[in-house]
Amino acid sequence: MARTVITTGDAPTPPAGTPLSQGVRKGNILQVSGQTPVDPTTGKLVPGGVAEQTEQSLRNVIAVLNAGGAGLEDVLMLRVYLTDVSQFAEMNETYARVVGEPFPARTTVYVGLPGFDVEIDALAVLGN
Repeated sequence: MARTVITTGDAPTPPAGTPLSQGVRKGNILQVSGQTPVDPTTGKLVPGGVAEQTEQSLRNVIAVLNAGGAGLEDVLMLRVYLTDVSQFAEMNETYARVVGEPFPARTTVYVGLPGFDVEIDALAVLGN
């Protein structure tokens, strides 16, 4: 079974020379690469804080899911990478609002990120 690279203009294009795809689908499994809070129409980081960055990162995840034939209802796992533990509550509130119930499984990891506060990836399984 071949892997299919998922690409959409509705999510940021990886920087030139970056060895990754926005998403990869194999059979009914779709992995979305970590999506950053970059607005795909401007190519720039969204203004604001962690709430705005969380929302944009999730919107970018959703765009790649949609391009791969999936939606949030197909997501089993979201991983959130956050730079500052003090921003957890604000991120969590925005996450809950955008993702909605029933919530997929989630892991939140505190890491250093280059110039932004949040990055989010997803694992989806399509079909029954």
